[in-house]
Amino acid sequence: MDARINPRDLLLESFRAAVAAADPAHILPPHLPVPPRGRTLVVGGGKAAASMAAAVEAHWPSDAPLSGLVVTRYQHGLPTRRIEVVEASHPLPDGRGEAAALRMLDLARQLGPDDLLLALISGGGSSLLAAPVEGVTLKELRQVTKALLGAGATIQDINTVRKHLTRLSGGQLARAARSGTTGASVLALIISDVVGDDPTHIASGPCAPDPTTCVDALERLQRFAITPPASVQRHLETCCSDVSADTPKPGDPCFSRVENRVIASARASLLAAAGHFEQRGIPALLLSDRVSGDAQQVARQHAALAQAMARRQPLALLSGGETTVTLRPRHGRGGRNAEFLLGLALALDDTPAWSIACDTDGIDGSEDNAGALLAPDSLTRARALGLDATAKLAAHDSHGFFGALGDLVVTGPTRTNVNDYRALLLGLD
Repeated sequence: MDARINPRDLLLESFRAAVAAADPAHILPPHLPVPPRGRTLVVGGGKAAASMAAAVEAHWPSDAPLSGLVVTRYQHGLPTRRIEVVEASHPLPDGRGEAAALRMLDLARQLGPDDLLLALISGGGSSLLAAPVEGVTLKELRQVTKALLGAGATIQDINTVRKHLTRLSGGQLARAARSGTTGASVLALIISDVVGDDPTHIASGPCAPDPTTCVDALERLQRFAITPPASVQRHLETCCSDVSADTPKPGDPCFSRVENRVIASARASLLAAAGHFEQRGIPALLLSDRVSGDAQQVARQHAALAQAMARRQPLALLSGGETTVTLRPRHGRGGRNAEFLLGLALALDDTPAWSIACDTDGIDGSEDNAGALLAPDSLTRARALGLDATAKLAAHDSHGFFGALGDLVVTGPTRTNVNDYRALLLGLD
């Protein structure tokens, strides 16, 4: 091991390695198909949509027809020539995303049997492509989404509801492209931001069969004690009694010429980060790429593991996935990654450790930072500034805590998204 290693720099470098492993400019081109006899329509949505579209343009033959429309989060756009990029709101949908989704459906329905629908799907697509079903307003859809987010629902739970309240998700984009007997073939290239990498959950699966039903959507609302607007309740109840009004299910003929292909995932990024640590002479243990649950509880679990493995030093413990935060009515600022780190600082007690926790999209929740860094002396420095770590955690004010210490990690939009990256480094004081 190199004795000159700076733990802070090493953690930041490992995060950059994880993000680079999911960069569309490098990972997408090998998956591009041969251009079809007809035309190629590119559609899609998510935080990586613009960078995916740019990668397609850079490698698509100049003499092959190519056009399209993708929607990404505000400030995540890139200049393109053949594929239009629209910016819209995330995590709560807005009218720009709604209009883009409706245009995509109309364009998909115009494709013929010699054409290809190339869908570029990444995390964030659920809200960016949220065109509400008839009878439900965008305001009402936002209300339900906000309630689910605040209740600590998992992305799978949230998407189970959104699939049945929007027009494009839950396989409905594929169904539009495959309408009638003259439909196009469909290839969805997907950057996964969900635990398990199941295409049905990534951006609410616009090209994937939907195994959930409107009954399931109602059950999720009841589980999280959410009383939806009357229009939402009415739509879901009507759908429950009319199977034909539901999303297309596994085995539906509309998926006969449809392929969903995951091209980047949390696991691949964690393996890239592990390789970075090992190149510096530090063994790396990949705990899991499927960590979920409450951020504070996950922090306590990681702390217990670090304490149990304290003798195996130096060592890097890596994990990915997506934790959740259940907010109180009055709360401070912070995302799930900074909350994890603050909980970890308190749970580690006297065990010296460095750690980083960041969202690979560069945005921790709704804040301007990707996450934060934790050092062995973080609590000591906090006390010197008059910060009460326990009170800050209770108030969900992790952004304020790490901001005061100067330990926020700010990257700006990375234009990719394979969810959370966590590294816990032992044996480097």
